[in-house]
Amino acid sequence: MADSRIETTETSAGSADPAAAYAAHQARSAHPRLRAFSIDLSFELDPFQRTACQALEDGHGVLVCAPTGAGKTVVGEFAVNLALAGGRKCFYTTPIKALSNQKYTDLCERYGTGSVGLLTGDTSINGSAQVVVMTTEVLRNMLYAGSSSLDALGYVVMDEVHYLADRFRGAVWEEVILHLPQQVQVASLSATVSNAEEFGEWLVEVRGDTTVVVDEHRPVPLWQHMLVGNRMFDLFGGEDENRELKINPNLLRHTRELGRTREPPGKVRRGRDGKRRVQNRGGKFFQPSRVDVLSQLDEAELLPAIVFIFSRAGCDAAVGQCVRSGLRLTSEEELDEIRAVIDEYTSTLPESDLDVLGYWEWREALERGVAAHHAGLLPAFKETVEELFVRGLVKAVFATETLALGINMPARTVVLERLVKFNGESHVDLTPGEYTQLTGRAGRRGIDVDGHAVVLWQPGMDPEQVAGLASTRTYPLRSSFRPGYNMAVNLVGRLGTESARELLEQSFAQFQADRSVVGQSRRVERNTAALDGYAEAMHCDQGDFAEYFDLRRRISDREKELAKQNKAAKRAEAAESLEKLRKGDVITIPSGKRSGLAVVVDPGLDPMGEARPLVVTEDRWAGRVSVADFTNPVEPQDRIKLPKYVDVRSPKSRRQLANTLRESGIAPVGKRRGGKGSSAGDDRELASLRRAMRSHPCHGCDERENHARWAERHERLRRETEQIRNKVAATTNSLVRSFDRITALLGERHYLDPHSPDDPVTDHGKRLARLYSESDLLLAECLRVGKWRALQPAQLAAVVSSLVYESRGDAPMVPEVPPGAVSEAVSATWELWAELEDDERRHKLDRTREPDAGFAWPVYRWARGDSLEKVLTASASAGHELSAGDFVRWCRQVIDLLDQIREVLGREDPVGSAASKAINGIRRGVVAAGSV
Repeated sequence: MADSRIETTETSAGSADPAAAYAAHQARSAHPRLRAFSIDLSFELDPFQRTACQALEDGHGVLVCAPTGAGKTVVGEFAVNLALAGGRKCFYTTPIKALSNQKYTDLCERYGTGSVGLLTGDTSINGSAQVVVMTTEVLRNMLYAGSSSLDALGYVVMDEVHYLADRFRGAVWEEVILHLPQQVQVASLSATVSNAEEFGEWLVEVRGDTTVVVDEHRPVPLWQHMLVGNRMFDLFGGEDENRELKINPNLLRHTRELGRTREPPGKVRRGRDGKRRVQNRGGKFFQPSRVDVLSQLDEAELLPAIVFIFSRAGCDAAVGQCVRSGLRLTSEEELDEIRAVIDEYTSTLPESDLDVLGYWEWREALERGVAAHHAGLLPAFKETVEELFVRGLVKAVFATETLALGINMPARTVVLERLVKFNGESHVDLTPGEYTQLTGRAGRRGIDVDGHAVVLWQPGMDPEQVAGLASTRTYPLRSSFRPGYNMAVNLVGRLGTESARELLEQSFAQFQADRSVVGQSRRVERNTAALDGYAEAMHCDQGDFAEYFDLRRRISDREKELAKQNKAAKRAEAAESLEKLRKGDVITIPSGKRSGLAVVVDPGLDPMGEARPLVVTEDRWAGRVSVADFTNPVEPQDRIKLPKYVDVRSPKSRRQLANTLRESGIAPVGKRRGGKGSSAGDDRELASLRRAMRSHPCHGCDERENHARWAERHERLRRETEQIRNKVAATTNSLVRSFDRITALLGERHYLDPHSPDDPVTDHGKRLARLYSESDLLLAECLRVGKWRALQPAQLAAVVSSLVYESRGDAPMVPEVPPGAVSEAVSATWELWAELEDDERRHKLDRTREPDAGFAWPVYRWARGDSLEKVLTASASAGHELSAGDFVRWCRQVIDLLDQIREVLGREDPVGSAASKAINGIRRGVVAAGSV
């Protein structure tokens, strides 16, 4: 069902009000560049697009927040148009290379290749052009380097600016916004966030006049569905009396009926046709196969569709299922066009590698209209899929959530198989923001009348949970900005230490922190006033009641401490007694469901932990008991002879043992008191405190307990207020304190010289300022101490890979590395990391990631000239499955870091020379193919 609660901040352009019509005419007349730009568009600008473009033409910065597919990029393209018309430069930044490549292609089609350039980590095309598309990191690096490319820069488009919330890369967006010259107009394009006004206020503070344009209206209405078996239900069924969407009652009734008849877990089976069968008391629930789902969508004319699976292997498996089933979603007329696109995008792939790349299977799937899309796909394959999907030739894409991150691949329908994904550490539920990001792909503007989001129901899934995800509209943007080593030396080098601190205080992170502090500070003020009132209420004429209350509190604390010690001592005694039990001992379980007599069948001794004896009780229960079942030491009451082997799983065996216990005449013993723990009556400290309390003047006050109640309130509020004060202190200037710790460590390691205020950045620091890596300081240290100087090109590539590569969860814990020089250099690198981590811990800083040599062998083999088949086969044999797409991606990241090493050291340096040769050895075959 379409979300009827979506609102827009703009009024309709078709107003019948004469005054409004006249104002609109005046606005068009006052913006000649926008009028000329609009003529070439194939659609009428929406009100929010027009408002944002007018602000740009009037010389303001803009922040545009609108849903996925609403057309935000038109505002960015108008900034490009203004730059070209005014003879100034425009940088169009994106968060990912694929989006940069896509935007570069779009702008080239409109303005020609001579006017547009592209700069990403591994691609450089016409970098001096008037309009350059680039990843945000490239622009950040330009700003720190003081690049001449920034001359005459008039506009910067920051597409997907909400990426500044990304915990790994988000700081880059804030760095760019803070460092750009003030005369540059910034057009920030963001997905819908609930605190757009707060973000806009910060932009006004650091960039000057900025117009905030928020539009929550989806140009293509979105209908929400759930597919239960082979039945499609609308998720919502009208509105309640408060105009709130209510869940479809038929859907609720149907799923609850299935839920009531479902057997306990473990009854799920998959048949030969791929359908999941869930055995119910009332019959079978058929979970539709992926082929069934696509066939049903095809019949309902709801293709093309994106099916989000959240697993690379799951995406590939889904494509295989469709091909094996014989599913074909394309016509004979479309085949020739599909084959032409495939040939165009894969023409540079070496023919010798096609088999190992799985090219023919991938091609067959595309010809049938299905494909996978994930980070492990070869770049050339991924770009082919994107092009075919945009053209409507691929009808179904099985994708991980990376497809939702800005790539322009809208569909008519989005399908979610599950509402849980793996975040790299654990399986977590989708957030409302993630759900909206994913389903936002549904509905192609100018093609579809409406879009459709389909969630596949599974036993245990609650439609109310799905409705909550679909209807929530609160997605606050939270800064992840924090200073790092490279940032610190660049700030100190450009601005000096004091000015660097001031700039950090201008960040969005500190802006948000300071805002949160305002409310907390007011709470401290209110609490302080309340504390004064409580102090007055507990005033005692007999003496200092606060002093008396402190004695009472200390007595209570000591009693609790003694009780805890007593409990721990008793537990230790009980654990020790369990270890002494032997087979045949008869004991008493003192309480709980199993209380009564029991015979020990197996002592359950564990040299690494506490004993857990296996027992059989007189009521025929068999199981293990632990120290938690006994409050006191366990003493055998008797002993009975048992067979050599007792099968406690046998009801007959348990019955015989229970009969033996009952016939033995042994009576269960009651609870035994005592133990080695010290009692409160024997504690000298407690006795002294009690004497002091009884002799205090306030002890004899008639109003003593009334005063004590006020004192208790005073103490609770005092503790709460102290916690808030500590939180305020930790939040205020938190970034500056982190920056000071970083500069202190950099000073110790000779990257900064605090005794040289005119030029505080040392030669080593200047090198660090040009190294952009998650492990920037570790890389700088490796270059500084010279541990890599004797390495050959392929060896250097292997060692450098340990600073960029991150193993997936199923990789070997301790990867093998090439023996000899590589092994020694990796060990030396790891030792440097360990030293650095010790310093970081001492300075209370985030620790640098540990080097990971899991990619050392593959890149070493490739750099020395081995074939792709040999490299991938060797990796698989070593238990490290590596897809061709992952191999290319990691190779390109190694090239990027090697290129930085070459630039900072120069080709005359042995390591710089080896880096240059290693780049040439890696950049070949599939690594060089694909991309723009």
